[in-house]
Amino acid sequence: MENLEIPKGGKEQVYAALIPQIISLTEAESDPIANMANISAALKEAFGFWWAGFYIVRADSSSHGSSLVLGPFQGPVACTRIAYGRGVCGTSWKEEKTIIVPDVEQFPGHIACSSLSKSEIVVPVFRNGAITAVLDIDSAELDTFDQTDQIWLERLLSSAIVL
Repeated sequence: MENLEIPKGGKEQVYAALIPQIISLTEAESDPIANMANISAALKEAFGFWWAGFYIVRADSSSHGSSLVLGPFQGPVACTRIAYGRGVCGTSWKEEKTIIVPDVEQFPGHIACSSLSKSEIVVPVFRNGAITAVLDIDSAELDTFDQTDQIWLERLLSSAIVL
């Protein structure tokens, strides 16, 4: 696949067309890093998000024993490492759930990797009952993300080959 077919219309129509294409693209590739890179690129291309990418759970010497380390992404440079329970990504990991933040300035402990980020959604990636990564998407607009994004992104991450 060289090009995505992205229809005009609302976000539900875009997700409905995009997700099967991403799943088709990732099911033919067993390398999760390649798949995370293509998922990030596809989401950024389809929606024009400010930043879309993954943070991967990696062992380290922290008190929790691991942290989130920057993985494949599309957008400006980003924070390299995020502690368990810190910021939106670390909180999503700790609480084991998707977090939608309409205004990042209102999220206690938000980590500002870019002052241009205004809203955010973080979706955990579960494999064998454990979180292996999180998908982090930022928008330069307030209140970009809602339940539609959550439903489609959770569906994508449960189907695509990611860590």
